[in-house]
Amino acid sequence: MGFFTDTSVCIGCKACEVACKEWNDVPAKELDLLGTSYDNTGELGANSWRHVAFIEQSRPSTVDLGMPGVRDEQDGVRWLMSSDVCKHCTHAACLDVCPTGSLFRTEFGTVVVQEDICNGCGYCVPACPYGVIERRESDGRAFKCTLCYDRLGDGLEPACAKACPTDSIQFGELDELRERADRRLAALHDKGESDARLYGRDPDDGVGGDGAFFLLLDEPEVYGLPPEPFVTTRDLPSMWKHAAVAALGVAAGVVLAFAGKRR
Repeated sequence: MGFFTDTSVCIGCKACEVACKEWNDVPAKELDLLGTSYDNTGELGANSWRHVAFIEQSRPSTVDLGMPGVRDEQDGVRWLMSSDVCKHCTHAACLDVCPTGSLFRTEFGTVVVQEDICNGCGYCVPACPYGVIERRESDGRAFKCTLCYDRLGDGLEPACAKACPTDSIQFGELDELRERADRRLAALHDKGESDARLYGRDPDDGVGGDGAFFLLLDEPEVYGLPPEPFVTTRDLPSMWKHAAVAALGVAAGVVLAFAGKRR
């Protein structure tokens, strides 16, 4: 199960942020005017499991998609809006580094943090290629989107998808969502929106595909997303192998040294 977020129909209402906070009892943040845009959430974090980005570009839209987020303005400015969230990677590095088993893969294929087991070590924070996980300042434990694990167990869709008024956030079986995304991308290309692209949809990418993937209208970097994410623990097996070889070499040297002294 997962998310397909079609940013071409996101209107930036932030209903997803509010629904996420309300259902998951995520603490509110004090109003922080960033001064760079109407996006005052800033980024994903321990207290922001959903983040609606507002990106202002000094270029007119080439295609009128009929939605406020990409409509031409008089001064040739267009808005790109996107509701970001944990990607629930197929190959999740956060799982590899968690020493307590607090992070686990659910029966729905999602990645969840068990708050009562997390010891606050923070290893998962730098392991995430998207910078999603953060430790909460009040107690040091790590928090992120659970894809509303409790709601899934009751046969309900996640709160953010339920609250989205334009179906920008769609929830369902990943194979079905990928087919839907392919059709939407083809439709946008037919309309002339040649910069439209899918992000995180490919199961052969650096993280094995994302459980939460996106249709973007510009380069991933414009939305603050890494262009080529990869599993940050991918080199650990070879590192351990080299470390083991080095340790064996040291041990052999010590043994030979003692053997030489006895002679």
